[in-house]
Amino acid sequence: MNSPSGRKRGFTLVEILVVVVILGLLATLVVPRVVGRGEEAKRTAALVQIREIEQALDLFKLDNGFYPTTEQSLQALIEKPSISPEPRRFREDGYMKKIPQDPWGGDYIYRSPGDHDEYDLFSPGPDGEEGGEGKNADITSWE
Repeated sequence: MNSPSGRKRGFTLVEILVVVVILGLLATLVVPRVVGRGEEAKRTAALVQIREIEQALDLFKLDNGFYPTTEQSLQALIEKPSISPEPRRFREDGYMKKIPQDPWGGDYIYRSPGDHDEYDLFSPGPDGEEGGEGKNADITSWE
């Protein structure tokens, strides 16, 4: 639209600066909350996956009288292990279609017998290493 003097009307530099400052303030308030939720969501997803694997492990034990050994690994939930002790009543379709990776792309760690229970099942978390504290803490089946 042309103004009466014949010049085009646009935003002034001050108006643009005010908008940029307001957007910057909003970003400093909103971004930390949103970014923190991503890591929290991954930890929750890891717990959900651990619970699903635990259900499959419990079904395996119900059918066969024992949990898979560390050597048999979680793979025993997919295909019948050939290492002793061999399950006698292994389900034809297995107990899971596949073992998921944790939300950080790592493998879940399974040990049976475990240090905390009949088995230990955990994700090493975002750092990919056992142990850790705070944001790098493991997500475990026993806590």
